[in-house]
Amino acid sequence: MLNLTQLLRVPHVDSGLKFDISPDGQRLVFSWNKTGKWELYEMSLRGRTSPEAISSLGEDCHVGESTLLATTSQGAKFAPTFSPDGKYLAFALDVDGSESYQIVVHEFESKTSTNLTPRIAYAHQPNITWSADGKMLAVLSDKHGQFALHLLPVDVDADPGRMIKNVFHPCWDAKWSPDGQWIAIEAESTASDRSIYVMPVNRPRKTGKGKPTKIPTTQLKINDQLLNAQHPAWSPDSKFLAFSGENGEWHDIGLFNVETQEITWVNESAGDDTQPAWSRSGELIGWVHAEGAQTSFRFRDGSGVIHEKKVGAGVHYFPQFTADGVVILYEDTSHPCDLWKINLEDDSIQQLTNSLPDELRGAEFVQPEEVWYASKDGTQVPALLYRTKDSTRAVIDIHGGPNWLFQFLWQPLISHMVSRGWTVLAPNYRGSTGYGKKWQNASRYNMGGVDTDDCAAGAKYLVENGLAHKIAVTGRSHGGYLTMTCMTMYPELWAAGSAVVPFLNWIKSHKNSREDLQHWNIENMGDPEDNRELWISRSPYFFLDKVNAPVQMICGGNDPRCPASESTDARDKLVEFGKEVELLIYKDEGHSFLDVENVIDSEEKAVAFLAKALERVIGD
Repeated sequence: MLNLTQLLRVPHVDSGLKFDISPDGQRLVFSWNKTGKWELYEMSLRGRTSPEAISSLGEDCHVGESTLLATTSQGAKFAPTFSPDGKYLAFALDVDGSESYQIVVHEFESKTSTNLTPRIAYAHQPNITWSADGKMLAVLSDKHGQFALHLLPVDVDADPGRMIKNVFHPCWDAKWSPDGQWIAIEAESTASDRSIYVMPVNRPRKTGKGKPTKIPTTQLKINDQLLNAQHPAWSPDSKFLAFSGENGEWHDIGLFNVETQEITWVNESAGDDTQPAWSRSGELIGWVHAEGAQTSFRFRDGSGVIHEKKVGAGVHYFPQFTADGVVILYEDTSHPCDLWKINLEDDSIQQLTNSLPDELRGAEFVQPEEVWYASKDGTQVPALLYRTKDSTRAVIDIHGGPNWLFQFLWQPLISHMVSRGWTVLAPNYRGSTGYGKKWQNASRYNMGGVDTDDCAAGAKYLVENGLAHKIAVTGRSHGGYLTMTCMTMYPELWAAGSAVVPFLNWIKSHKNSREDLQHWNIENMGDPEDNRELWISRSPYFFLDKVNAPVQMICGGNDPRCPASESTDARDKLVEFGKEVELLIYKDEGHSFLDVENVIDSEEKAVAFLAKALERVIGD
């Protein structure tokens, strides 16, 4: 059996936010939980050298280039980005897991760091972008109640900064053009769509008859229709903005010409193309191509030919070009996420970070199968099946998002459950990404409905195919919510359920959420007053009397997305109904647990809870 604690102690490079390469192409900086905490590490790209820790924000706010200065430092560091001259590094700091990111700038020469936003009562998005002169950062702050574009000077004593653009939709990302004349803003739009705005900054006004005219902000459109677009990336000459945009059923890579405002497509293919990146010369453009559970790196050369490269049969993230290749994040079912370099000249592949310990190199990790099964209404649902021999016990593991999907990922919990002899089915239910736009939007105004049906139908699939007689259900975030809807809508199916950071009451959750989360709720479930009946019918809190199996809920005390108070309310109600319930609250954690000790403790307790039900001998 694979040891769960050992698996959970395996570090990985952060794949949720970007790493960065210095302007001279010689240094690589990334976020890694090698010590059990999320710190920033620096690596030379000149040769095969080991990375050294460069940041540990302590009480003295000093940062060491090669050693960890203060092991007692608080907060997790993410999304490092070099200044244009390579002398500074900006990064996002999460002090308490609440995702209220603070913005920190590190100066390499003096080995010091400055928190530009200490003791704030508001939040920033972790995506940060530098001005061309390195004196200013463009950040996304909800200081005035909604995530909008602000300018934050590096010298905060001379200039307190200011908001420069509010598009009145929650903003997620911003990219300043290399020439300093444009900022591209990515914001939420309708449903789960995104929209890109291109805003002039320090741009000379157009001249004509009369007074000069101000250049307006442009929102990307095709045929006068707003374009669902995300992941803005400027060409080195600032003439083109690359993006991932909806082009029919799939996302392709598009180019927006800032002068002509024309949009052209780099490629058209089945599958989603995201995360565009430019070579430093501007001759190559690359991206991540996804088809179902696997991805690859693709790029178009100067002649227009498209090439494909991959590290393996897993998942790739955030490509960045070097002089002779591309650095990319990669993980699969037997390897945690690490940084790799693909040489585009000779196709050689070099692993830059090595998170997997030697003692696990020979371990057997079950590879999942991509399967399809019928939901309640006959719709075929894609899923990953982790099959074990002669299994009579199984777990339905439900992913969060819901706009996400299970792929061939490093999954310590699933690997451990499979090694115990439990079959695991991971549905990519309606609402998941990766299977086209119609599939992603199929749960709009129906969350807790068709997605619940899709997950519950997985239990029928397991039984009919002789893969299990006793089944538990678990999931995280939206998957925790669906765990609870499964247990209230299909109570007869489950031996137990473990819901990790769930929400249970749409109405209360909406009322207590940040504005950006409220916007998403309304776009995907309608107005809470007009659709109150729907919101109540899809809230498992109001149907806890139907639960027919032991329930476990695991929460973070600082969670801004799925507050622990909802699980506390549900625990009290389940006790009132005489149900078996366990509630675990990790007071210093948020939605994503950042301390490895808490990750280990929570997941060990989740497995123990499920094992008590699944491995119980009849008659016990």
